[in-house]
Amino acid sequence: MQINFQDLLSTGAHFGHVTRKWHPSYKPFILMEKNGIHIINLEETIQRLNKAINFIQDVVRRNGEVLFVGTKKQARDIVQQEADRCGMFYVVERWLGGTLTNFSTIKKSIKRLQLLEKEGSIIYENLTKKEIQQLSRERIKLSDQHRGIKDMRRLPDVLVVVDADYESTAIKEANRLEIPIVAIVDSNTDPTPIDYPIPANDDSIRTIQLIISAITDAIISTRGKEEEAVEKIASEETTVKADDSEQSIIGKESREEEAVETSDSAAATKAKEEDGEKPETVATESEK
Repeated sequence: MQINFQDLLSTGAHFGHVTRKWHPSYKPFILMEKNGIHIINLEETIQRLNKAINFIQDVVRRNGEVLFVGTKKQARDIVQQEADRCGMFYVVERWLGGTLTNFSTIKKSIKRLQLLEKEGSIIYENLTKKEIQQLSRERIKLSDQHRGIKDMRRLPDVLVVVDADYESTAIKEANRLEIPIVAIVDSNTDPTPIDYPIPANDDSIRTIQLIISAITDAIISTRGKEEEAVEKIASEETTVKADDSEQSIIGKESREEEAVETSDSAAATKAKEEDGEKPETVATESEK
């Protein structure tokens, strides 16, 4: 989905925070000040969004994984829905410190969750009713914390963040591990730590929906093209194998026909010799 100026304008993406809350590093993205509110330059928004989408598509082409982060109330449902739609990972509950920098511990916690979720697990054997209830509460808690990253086997290749100021802990961890960050940044946020900042109103549900949906559509489109390419290669390989098989069969039939003809000729010669007749080749040589 290609986003244009009017799409962003209709969602209120151009409204920043009040001027007294602005961050000086955000100045390149500000168009003007109106009624004590900074107005975001939507031309910059479109340019930065397209740049971020191109980067994410490159990551997806290399089989990279994307982690969506949006724990603020306005973003939770949108982030979870869009991440599920494109088959990527997400964090919509509280960001656990060390989710990236201490990922080995997070994986142990996820293994614990998988053990608790397994039906008939030995962990439930010979326990009292109270102990089973405690394990059940632990399972629910871990499930809420890890439901979007339960199947994540390694660190993500890129973070997509809604409200970089609100998700400052996630931003710091990603920067420490040099994981690229794509983030929606409002006028109260320092865009410097963000590799691909997208200047826009990060409090508007419609703006969040529009931008995250555009990123999701790009991921789905890229994956679809990759799958088509794989299917095309597989189809071509199947065709080549079929052609080789057909040529092999034709060659085999030809060799079988030649063998039959040779066998028939040899049998005829042998019959003439048994009847006392000379083979035609000998007769021809005597005539000469």
